[in-house]
Amino acid sequence: MYGAFPEQTPDEALEARVTVDALRESIGRHLRYSIGKDARTATVADWRLAVSRSVRDLLVDPWFRTTTRVYGRNQKRVYYLSMEFLIGRLLEDAVHNLGIDEKLRTAVESYDVDYTALLADEPDAALGNGGLGRLAACFLDSMSTVGVAAHGYGIRYAHGLFKQSFHDGWQGEEAEDWLRQSHPWEFERGEVAYPINFGGEARQTGDSAMWKAEDTIIAVAFDTPVPGWRGRWANTLRLWSAQPVFEFDLERFNHGDYLGAAAPSVLAQTISRVLYPDDTTPQGKELRLKQEYFFTAASLADILRRYLAHANDLTKLPDACAIQLNDTHPAIAGPELVRLLTDLHGMGFEDAVEVARRTLNYTNHTLLPEALERWSCELMGRALPRHMQLIERIDDLHAKRVKRTGGVKIVDHGEVRMGDLAFIMANRVNGVSALHTDLMKKTVFRELHALHPDRIVNQTNGVTPRRWMWGCNKGLRRLLNETIGEDWVTDLDKLRQLEPYADDPEFRARFASVKTENKRRLARWLLNEHGVKVDSHAMFDVQIKRIHEYKRQLMNALEAAALRNAIHRDPDARWTPRVKIFGGKAAPGYAMAKLIIKLINDIAKTINADPACKDRLTVVYPANYNVSMAEILIPATDLSEQISTAGKEASGTGNMKFAMNGALTVGTLDGANVEIREAVGPDNIFIFGHTADEVLALREAGYDPNAFIERDPRLAEVVDQIEAGAFSPGEKDRYAALVDNLRHHDWFQVAADFSGYYDIQREIDAAWREPEEWRRMAILNTARMGMFSSDRTIRGYAQDVWNVIPAF
Repeated sequence: MYGAFPEQTPDEALEARVTVDALRESIGRHLRYSIGKDARTATVADWRLAVSRSVRDLLVDPWFRTTTRVYGRNQKRVYYLSMEFLIGRLLEDAVHNLGIDEKLRTAVESYDVDYTALLADEPDAALGNGGLGRLAACFLDSMSTVGVAAHGYGIRYAHGLFKQSFHDGWQGEEAEDWLRQSHPWEFERGEVAYPINFGGEARQTGDSAMWKAEDTIIAVAFDTPVPGWRGRWANTLRLWSAQPVFEFDLERFNHGDYLGAAAPSVLAQTISRVLYPDDTTPQGKELRLKQEYFFTAASLADILRRYLAHANDLTKLPDACAIQLNDTHPAIAGPELVRLLTDLHGMGFEDAVEVARRTLNYTNHTLLPEALERWSCELMGRALPRHMQLIERIDDLHAKRVKRTGGVKIVDHGEVRMGDLAFIMANRVNGVSALHTDLMKKTVFRELHALHPDRIVNQTNGVTPRRWMWGCNKGLRRLLNETIGEDWVTDLDKLRQLEPYADDPEFRARFASVKTENKRRLARWLLNEHGVKVDSHAMFDVQIKRIHEYKRQLMNALEAAALRNAIHRDPDARWTPRVKIFGGKAAPGYAMAKLIIKLINDIAKTINADPACKDRLTVVYPANYNVSMAEILIPATDLSEQISTAGKEASGTGNMKFAMNGALTVGTLDGANVEIREAVGPDNIFIFGHTADEVLALREAGYDPNAFIERDPRLAEVVDQIEAGAFSPGEKDRYAALVDNLRHHDWFQVAADFSGYYDIQREIDAAWREPEEWRRMAILNTARMGMFSSDRTIRGYAQDVWNVIPAF
């Protein structure tokens, strides 16, 4: 028993044993004894911290009970290694999962505290950037919901990626400060600390080696419980913080070298300060590699420690552990696990490679060659000398086993190819959509697939309906619960029961009313937070994702400029009112992406000041896109922009979230768009553009983007305007590099697909003017999205990759 809450029995529903009075008592106790405030002086942040600790208390029993069950039944564990976990705010998510929404609201409001303001006060955890990190967060939720024994492992970034702002339309970057206040969800595990070595030299003797490191830092664990639906199961997210071996050099301090005295601490903590440091410099590259090794090595040390506490035969490690590498960032796990097995535990090299390979699995998230990380052999050998030795031996062993002297190699042209290393050291390699998996076999891993034809499997991505429907779209949640019951939240296929209602005028009206209220909420937020007034009756046309050339935010912006020109030519035509909304960050070192952001903002400034566009076209780009912003934007969206170059987007998950919430999709046949089209039906999605095969054929035939520009006067006019400085008065050449790239290179074929994109947008305009049919299509999108639950994805991994059986 702890405080106000009696201990939960295994068969007792958590929400049934928690009363309003117990919650109120717990909040008051935490406010006084954990936060050190009383109700008269407490701020909103104080109340939030007290409430968060009270809710965290409720997670501890199922968390401990899960651990006891896993140990008692000797269950195989899954370890999910990811550089990112884009978990967003945790309070409301935990409250939904525990089923205590209304009781907690009543308890909080009994103190005369605004419950909505309290929830909004929580900062987003700055632990990720895009789809990779959000997918990892959805997977944690689903593993806890279906009952897979799991740990997530990552880095506890002090400052995340960055906080985005706009200065005259240019992206500005400031450090995130989410840890300025204490993070109430985590438990620091000071006793769980591992030394992580860098540099020095490694002297090999037989299959093992002695690594004499030059630098050592300490990885310290911080644990956050991750509850599943209704608290039946709770797994752990363990994040590593970098700490120095020696905190402070007192001798240097006493000699007046005050900065030097703190240098060991500053240098060590640099490892866990920032997600994806700019790697356009040698120092940035080295820091990125050290980050990846830091969290991977700490995680593997922790996994082996846990295994050896209850077993002693390391050859059976694959029977007890499945380690999933989320992209190439933790690919160093292969040689690191071999190092631990050989150098620390005396296993023979070839046996160690086999044990490691049977334990590790690798998820590929990209077909872009530049995103399949490569490190120079010089850097790898200098930062991780023992691992460079092992990588070369793994490379030689693989060549010997497949009886190939040429072809694919991990070490090639002075570089270590981390994608190939991850593949060779994996038991299973999976793509994240049917198209992506097929293209993996034909492109980036063609040779390796030929050598290992059974290794690649598909696991199409999914998203958690707990956060992305139940939590962020309360109106839709109520409508679904009243119509088909609540079971859909853990069995999303039950949404199929909505299909007959697509032809019910009364249900269509209620469905539309939910969307309208979500749009009004977004309009209020845009006005209050960003000073932009939009018409909630207009079509809300949204593209939110990290800024990259292959995602083609540029094409969207060019279409907006072309639409403005068309409005000027025929101002009396029947134009469909649109609000175009962009959101997303560009990597600090990605110059072209940052230039595209500036162009979007310049085009927006021009359109929004143009009287001809008033009540017809508005362009909005709120800064600092994150999970909490997505939770406002997605339920309010009418049209979801999924317009990447075909063959470049591995899957996408935003496309799934939008469709679940009743948005229609305009997109290419790329990533999971292909499977969404199959699920919702070709008449309920707007598809345009070249296919992946056509993109490749066009490139091989000698793609000439300027010919496509000249062929479409609408595009030619916009490109000429940009070149002439129409959107950059006083700085005619601002976009010279962008225009030159568009005319002469255009690797992602914006020019080739523009005509199809512009034309289908006008078809969408016409469809919007038939509101009953639009609503019917939107309902069918929601009804047919069952396969895109991350619960389904996790069950697929459990069966096809990890060889584990979910508890539920």
